[in-house]
Amino acid sequence: MLNFYKFIEILVSLQSLVITTMLPVYIPLQFIDKNSNGFEMPITWQIPTIILLTLIFHKKVVFTAFSIYIILGLFISPVFHQGGSIGYLLTPNFGYLLGAYPLIKIIDSLNTRNKLNFGDFFKKGFIAIGAMHLTGILYNFIQVLFYSEFNIFFYNLGKYSVGKIGYHFLMLFPLFLLIKPIKCLK
Repeated sequence: MLNFYKFIEILVSLQSLVITTMLPVYIPLQFIDKNSNGFEMPITWQIPTIILLTLIFHKKVVFTAFSIYIILGLFISPVFHQGGSIGYLLTPNFGYLLGAYPLIKIIDSLNTRNKLNFGDFFKKGFIAIGAMHLTGILYNFIQVLFYSEFNIFFYNLGKYSVGKIGYHFLMLFPLFLLIKPIKCLK
């Protein structure tokens, strides 16, 4: 039976996931291009939000919210970063969405510790992001094998993994600063 507080936690998590998926990451770097207001990174706030939600709530809540998010994106509304619908299963992006499940599981292991320190957070963060990317790569590889499109594997690997993993690792640093005050309130 789902109690009222778990229901509220799931709704808050789901709302956070939907909102952060639609917000691109901008970094104001004026020295690159004087005419632009910032440099757009090829990611959204989704992965840092999943990590933060996993540290705030129990993994069951985040698993449930993320599963609802996937169902919502596949069958109801295009809430994923590059659209949605059942056809999204055929894109390499869906493998990285599935990779959020091992990410949540690994990050949740930090909730069992009383004190969250710099080394543990970054070690688990790097492992979790690596597991997410490995899941996406495996999904992409299965698609390549199934459709016999071997020439596209390295393109997808560069576009969806190599091109984004550095930014995902970089996002761990500001997250660590946010986690300390939240852990005190928890």
